Amino acid sequence: MPQNEYIERAIKQHGRRLDHEERTRKKAAREGHKQSENAQNLRGLRAKLFAEKRRKEKIQLKKAIKQHEERNVKGAPKEQDPGNPIPAYLLDRANPTTAKALSSQIKNKRAEKAARFSVPLPKVKGISEEEMFRVVKTGKKTHQKGWKRVVTKPTFVGPDFTRRPVKYERFIRPMGLRYKKANVTHKELNVTVQVPILGVKKNPSNPLYTQLGVLTRGTVIEVNVSELGLVTAGGKIQWGRYAQVTNNPENDGTVNAVLLV
Repeated sequence: MPQNEYIERAIKQHGRRLDHEERTRKKAAREGHKQSENAQNLRGLRAKLFAEKRRKEKIQLKKAIKQHEERNVKGAPKEQDPGNPIPAYLLDRANPTTAKALSSQIKNKRAEKAARFSVPLPKVKGISEEEMFRVVKTGKKTHQKGWKRVVTKPTFVGPDFTRRPVKYERFIRPMGLRYKKANVTHKELNVTVQVPILGVKKNPSNPLYTQLGVLTRGTVIEVNVSELGLVTAGGKIQWGRYAQVTNNPENDGTVNAVLLV
């Protein structure tokens, strides 16, 4: 027997511990806790290696689940043995097997819905907080702690906005960088109209920028399109629609957007 197989040799000669199965079960049960602890506490290169390993494991798990679902996809039954023929009046009756996976009709509907909300700019360059904010160092207490920030990018502020007292204000949005209207282009109609902005739906760089209403390239905004005369299937005039900002408003001095049709 090879030198490095002494464990297997000992198991064959003397057998395993009496509580081997119980210890193995408990060790497998602790594995989830150990993984959770590593995910929370590992730092640096070890954390990156651990995250990559977990990502590959999840991909394999998803593939296994998908293969398992595809086995039960709805379809026609298998051809019967020619030795046992089916009567002529039963030939057109195909009894489909029960399906666990989604039907093709629902999948098509989901694909159409996803295409409907596809954006012109799926990927945009992120903006760091150092570029977005400038520290305010005026005033006695603010100069010492430096917790106030001025937003250096264009923003949208609603009509009912009221500033907080200066003592409690954390983020300052300058009046000169506030925009109320956007030049929105409708691709199918080939028209560009200046319409009022109703709100900022999502800024891809940071959820904080969405709260502050920052207008950067790739931001999805809600605009008032009642001037375009678009109607719904029920015949009602559409009022608010989403559009994506396609330019850099801080460079151009205006907000250009494409309507999401």
